[in-house]
Amino acid sequence: MKELVYPFDAPGIMKKKKSIKRRLLAAGSNRLEKKIAVLGGSTTSHIVDILELFLLDYGIAPKFYECEYAQFEQEALFPSEEFLNFHPDLIFIHTSSRNVRQFPELTDGKEQVEEKLKAETERFRTIWEKLTETFGCPIIQNNFEMPFYRLMGNRDASDYRGRRHFLERLNEAFYQYAESHDNFYINDMEYLAADYGLKEWTNPYYWNMYKYCMCPDAIPAFAFSVAHIIKSIWGRNKKALALDLDNTLWGGVIGDDGQDGIDIGQENGVAQSYYEFQSYLKQLKPLGVLLTVDSKNEEENAREGLLHPDGVLKPDDFVVIKANWENKDRNLLQIASELNILPESIVFVDDNPAERAIVEGQIDGVVAPVMDSVENYITTLDRNGFFEVTSFSEDDLKRNDMYKANALRNSARADFADYGDYLKSLEMTATIRDFDSVYLARIAQLTNKSNQFNLTTRRYTLSEIEAIRENPNYIRLYGKLVDKFGDNGVVSVVIGEIRGKELHIDLWLMSCRVLKRGMEQAMLDQLVEKCTDAGIETIYGYYYPTKKNKMVKELYQTFGFIRISENENGDTVWKLETAGYEKQNHYIQVQ
Repeated sequence: MKELVYPFDAPGIMKKKKSIKRRLLAAGSNRLEKKIAVLGGSTTSHIVDILELFLLDYGIAPKFYECEYAQFEQEALFPSEEFLNFHPDLIFIHTSSRNVRQFPELTDGKEQVEEKLKAETERFRTIWEKLTETFGCPIIQNNFEMPFYRLMGNRDASDYRGRRHFLERLNEAFYQYAESHDNFYINDMEYLAADYGLKEWTNPYYWNMYKYCMCPDAIPAFAFSVAHIIKSIWGRNKKALALDLDNTLWGGVIGDDGQDGIDIGQENGVAQSYYEFQSYLKQLKPLGVLLTVDSKNEEENAREGLLHPDGVLKPDDFVVIKANWENKDRNLLQIASELNILPESIVFVDDNPAERAIVEGQIDGVVAPVMDSVENYITTLDRNGFFEVTSFSEDDLKRNDMYKANALRNSARADFADYGDYLKSLEMTATIRDFDSVYLARIAQLTNKSNQFNLTTRRYTLSEIEAIRENPNYIRLYGKLVDKFGDNGVVSVVIGEIRGKELHIDLWLMSCRVLKRGMEQAMLDQLVEKCTDAGIETIYGYYYPTKKNKMVKELYQTFGFIRISENENGDTVWKLETAGYEKQNHYIQVQ
């Protein structure tokens, strides 16, 4: 929804929140339902109202539990029956510097300040560990905004007795905890307050009158940030950028001005702004963000612009380049098809408002943020949190190279009349094993990202994956695939629950970048082998249809399963007897 894409009208969102919610509910369905507990050290009602809007827009239908005002600590340590029965999927601890109990006094010695720092750190650590022990779900914790006054002026930042200095050290203790604990995330309120304007953010009037730890107009920006973390945890991030060229990656029109005439580099302020934007985009690549080009241009001219000696991005930085005179919405659909991702996973970046309107109007779910001036390009993409990082794996670092290798595979396929011969030529090797601690983060990430080849679309947090790994009542497999073009990383996951002599498949997914290469057959072969070794005689598979996973509707049938039931929603149940099963993988060597 346009009103919820940065830059947005924060006061307008606050005033129109009810009508915005009605339109969101009318426009979307099949949202992921999640229960979110908000434990506040200040008034949280309006934060919850606005957070709900952003989550609905991200395809998440939240149900909230709010503790009583300022009861965050008591609710964590001695949870009420209502809280316990709520069974949250995620807990958000909304505290601020107003909730710090012990600040240094100017009369304190260093030992006294250290004791206060330790006491505050331990206070919050106890809260986090108790919540983890009780509920075992992800926790989001605000860090602390800086104080609205500095008693010692500039010295407040460096003196051990300064409040600013104390809060920075307390924040650092929070960061160290986050670094060493999975499923714990920091909402960077310190940055948000600075970005908004600390003086307005911390206006004492709103605390004294309403117990708001921020001014009301700052609430949308704050809720937007929390929503970024939540949607990233549950796999609602975007995956790729489709970038225009002229007046988007450089100033001017390459077809008219030529390589020498476009603005990029260090020659003037405009050229530097485009250079900075290209630098920002290149930094997104190691996060796993796929860069593509969607431009109305001659391809020769487009490549000439990308080869500008002062440019940062070169043709090899892009997984797909579509530079032609087709409509950009058609090019974007083609990009999505070639990458094997959904069009709604792509952010369209173009300086032309008419082109943005066409793409958004023709393709549901594609976001085309307002790119009104090159000086604002970075801020617009950055503040929208399209690629919020809550987990980071080796596969993310390699993702652009993996998709480029896919392009080579597709090119090689044209040389073969027989598809089987093509698969043999790839020289594929798979590693299929029980869950390994090294790959748990990637496995959890895949469960929240994979939508098309995902038979049940169940989502798991890292803590849930860890629990399943330790549970002897489950059979678990992950699959890595390597071929002559490169390493595809972890691409497939199967989780099955053992019930007597039966295995019930709770999850079977695969990354779309390895579709139709035989990996699904290799995973099934290993699953049946595991079941046979465990004395399991029957495997039950389940398919729950969504708008995105129709491609696997008949997957079980192709593997020899028998359909035993189907309900009015299209949910199907399938059965396979392990006795007499014949291996189906003929192209992948399994280690």
